[in-house]
Amino acid sequence: MTDFEVQSQETVNETMEEALSSVQEINIGDIVKGEVLAIEDKQVIVGIEGIGMEGVVPSKELSTMQVEDINSLVAVGDILELVVIATIGKDKENGSYLLSKRRLDAKKVWEDIEAKFQAGEIVEAPITSVVKGGVVVDLGVRGFVPASMVDDHYVDDFNTYKGKTLKFKIIEIEPSENRLILSHKAVVEEEKLKRKEELIASIKEGDQLTGKVARLTNFGAFIDLGGIDGLVHVSEIAHTHVAKPSDVLTVGDSVDVVVLSIDPTTERISLSIKDTQPGPWTNIEEKVAVGSVLEGTIKRLTSFGAFVEILPGVEGLVHISQIAHKHIATPHEVLREGETVKVKVLDVSPTEQRIALSIKALEEKPAVAKAEEAVEEETFELPEESTGFTMGDILGDALKTEE
Repeated sequence: MTDFEVQSQETVNETMEEALSSVQEINIGDIVKGEVLAIEDKQVIVGIEGIGMEGVVPSKELSTMQVEDINSLVAVGDILELVVIATIGKDKENGSYLLSKRRLDAKKVWEDIEAKFQAGEIVEAPITSVVKGGVVVDLGVRGFVPASMVDDHYVDDFNTYKGKTLKFKIIEIEPSENRLILSHKAVVEEEKLKRKEELIASIKEGDQLTGKVARLTNFGAFIDLGGIDGLVHVSEIAHTHVAKPSDVLTVGDSVDVVVLSIDPTTERISLSIKDTQPGPWTNIEEKVAVGSVLEGTIKRLTSFGAFVEILPGVEGLVHISQIAHKHIATPHEVLREGETVKVKVLDVSPTEQRIALSIKALEEKPAVAKAEEAVEEETFELPEESTGFTMGDILGDALKTEE
C-alpha cells in the first residue's frame, strides 16, 4: 500500500470516528425532536435529530384525544417533540425507535393539572362519555366525575350532560396511576354560597325583587331570589284570605315580592307578595260610593253589630242600630254568619279603613215605628221658641211624677 493510500485510509477512518462520535446516544425515556418524513395510515415516520435515524410514531401515540384522521394533526415537515418509549430491532444501527407525542403531552398536562390542584384553581372541560358510576371528562387526560359529584341535585339521566363543557374542582390526583377525580357539584355549591353572601349584603328592607316559587308548605311559600330563599308567610300572599299557598301559587311561578325583614346572621328573609299589589282599600271611595246599595256576606257577628264583606278583603260594619227598625238585644237574633245581605253605604273613611253600612235603610219602616217617630218629633224636636216652653219645662212634670 502506498503512502497516499495509507494516508487516505487514515482520513476515512478519522471521518467515520468523528461521525460516530457525533451521534447522540439516546435511551428509553429521552425526549427528542423529529421531523415528519412520511404519513402513513396508522403511523408517522420521523427523522430523529442528532442521530440520523428514523423513528415511528403510531397513530394512537400522536394525541391524548381520539383522532380519526392523522393528517388533521401533523403534516410532512413538521417538527415534533417526542419521547422514546422503545427500540425497534436488535441492531441499533439498522433499527429505529418507537416514539410518542401523546405521552409527552400527557406528562405536561399532568404537571399543569397538579399545579392547578395545588393552587386550588377551577378547571373547565367537556364531558365526553357516560360510564357506570359517573361521567368522563377530557382535560388532556382522562378525568372521572362520580355520580354523586356531577351536580347538587339528583340526576336521573347523565346522558343529558354529554357534550357539555362544565367547571370542575379537582378532588384527587395521582399521575402515576392516571387517577384524576373531579367534582362539578363542589363548584355549583361554592358559586351558590358566593351569590348568597353577595345577595344578603345587597338587599335591604323595603326592596322589591323578583323571584321564583321554589317550594310550597302549609304555612307559606319559599321564593328563590337567585341564590337564597326567602319566605312568604301565607298571610302575606294576598290581601284576601288564603287557606293554602298551593291554592294560588305553583312551584316555578315568577312572582314580585317586597322584603319585609332580613337577618344576615340566620340568613332568614321575610317577604310579601301582597305588598306589591294594589290593596283592596286603594281608591275605595271610587269603588264604594256613599248611598250605593251593595250585596255582601256576613263574616262576623259581635255584640255591637255585624261585619259584612262587600268586596274581596273589604269589610264594613252594620252597627246594631242599623240592623232592624225594631229593637234587638244582639245581632244574633236576626242575622247569622255566612248569610248574604244587601246593605246601603252610609259613610266611607279611607284613612281609617272604615265603612258604615245599614240593612234597615233598605227596609220599609213599620207603621208603629213611623207613629213613634212622629210623636218624638212633635214632642221633642220642636224649636223652643215656637212653643214658648223650655225643654226643662217639658220634662219637669215627668220628673216630678217619677219622684
